[in-house]
Amino acid sequence: MKIDVLTLFPAMFAGPLDESIVKRAREAGLLDLRIHDLRDYTHDRHRTVDDRPFGGGPGMLLKPEPIFEAVEAIAGEDAKVILTTPGGKPFKQAVAREWADCENLLIICGSYEGVDERVREALVDEEISIGDYVLTNGALPAMVMIDAVTRLLPGALGDEDSAADESFSDGLLEYPQYTRPAEFRGMKVPDVLLSGHHGAIEAWRREQAEIRTRKTRPDLKENLNLEIENDDSAKAGS
Repeated sequence: MKIDVLTLFPAMFAGPLDESIVKRAREAGLLDLRIHDLRDYTHDRHRTVDDRPFGGGPGMLLKPEPIFEAVEAIAGEDAKVILTTPGGKPFKQAVAREWADCENLLIICGSYEGVDERVREALVDEEISIGDYVLTNGALPAMVMIDAVTRLLPGALGDEDSAADESFSDGLLEYPQYTRPAEFRGMKVPDVLLSGHHGAIEAWRREQAEIRTRKTRPDLKENLNLEIENDDSAKAGS
């Protein structure tokens, strides 16, 4: 998979994407990651990428000319062009899974007060936000997206079941997990996990995942209801 990133701050990407799973994926040839400086696509001596908005208002907007030139030079024929913006749709695990099947992603990192609307209209396939808050620029959201997508690439994880059995993989938060010792400072591992009864363990994990989701992320209630409906449908058809 090839991921291109268009940013005003390419140095921010050095470090976070040179470690751990992303590093291994790059070294193994699973991920071709390229960081592009938007200022390289300007033609004035000041390398200007922004200007004041027509009609007035605070801040500056990214100009269309360098972004268009960059995207036209960088994007492959089948590239999906992403814009990071606080007003985009939420980035979720389902989005990461969808993108993991793409050949090429091009992420435009938003900056300042945003981009000229013509960029959205003519170039962007999806506008994405990683949360309901505002960051200084789109570099950090881009890194989050790259990490989430990379770990879903075949071969990126040592254990391929890891990506399928974690929080949000089935719409729920992950169940509690324990390791040795079985008792630590008076806190014991639940007996069911020591029982060796795989059916009971699976049922306990499912129950705990639902409890944790209801407590921590009640906004995911629809996923709980959907799972219950699916279970009832399966029983009715059996």
